[in-house]
Amino acid sequence: MLRNGQWVENWQPIQQKSEDGDFIRQSSGFRDGVVANAPADRYHLYVAYICPWACRTLMLRKLKGLEHAISVSVVNPVLTEQGWAFAQPEENMQKNYMHQLYSHSDSRYTGRATVPVLWDKYEQKIVNNESADIIKILNDDFTHLAKNDINLRPSHLAGEMASINQYIYDKINNGVYRAGFASSQQAYERGYQDVFEGLYTMEQKLANQTYLLGEHLTESDIRLFVTLIRFDLAYYSIFKCNKKRISDYNKLHAYMHRIYQLPGIKQTVNAEHIKQGYYSIKTLNPSGIVPLGPDSI
Repeated sequence: MLRNGQWVENWQPIQQKSEDGDFIRQSSGFRDGVVANAPADRYHLYVAYICPWACRTLMLRKLKGLEHAISVSVVNPVLTEQGWAFAQPEENMQKNYMHQLYSHSDSRYTGRATVPVLWDKYEQKIVNNESADIIKILNDDFTHLAKNDINLRPSHLAGEMASINQYIYDKINNGVYRAGFASSQQAYERGYQDVFEGLYTMEQKLANQTYLLGEHLTESDIRLFVTLIRFDLAYYSIFKCNKKRISDYNKLHAYMHRIYQLPGIKQTVNAEHIKQGYYSIKTLNPSGIVPLGPDSI
């Protein structure tokens, strides 16, 4: 991690933990917005295909039709001792590691260098590294550049969306990490139980509707999809969430594939990166062996 802008220790998956062994996620350190009516060449996304938080920003970019306006760099899937690394020096700053972009943006930055990152190419700095902010920015603030007329945050659903988003995060998105990175049996069981309570609730919710909030795709669906698509590939085994696979849920599995088949979404999912990335975490998989299966998503 970085301390006062300097790399001081090898990357570790567990950021913080409670006295009871619960995994605690680091808060994002860059929370700015973009300039109004930004030109098409100003902003850049840094992502990892392994990372669900990063890939929901890729999904927004695809669905809004912003590929021409916001360029993208994808880090290597295998986490190094210095965290996320680039296959070759990246195009904006000619750096080898993600943490170097963080210390360039803030020479006193202390914390982990995470993805996604929304980067300002004009000012050569990080704008935002909170995925919830970035997907909102992509939906709301790039309408003038978007090729697709789609609003994934309709105002009339704002209250209901906020409630279900929080539930999905607590029970499912972060629940799998709470199970996978728990430091005690009790903490693991709490995360595990939340995950499967959440999945059961979503299965019931989708019994009579196409998407989470009705018949139209919203941001809430994107938030859920990124965890579902990684579940059988990684979370079921490496995070010990092995009660059921997503393929064992009739409604959830069909829903996941419905979203996967939307134009451009397949390009935001890289199964090999997902497996290589999660199974490269030495604390969870010291041998580094990557499973060959499953045969399909």
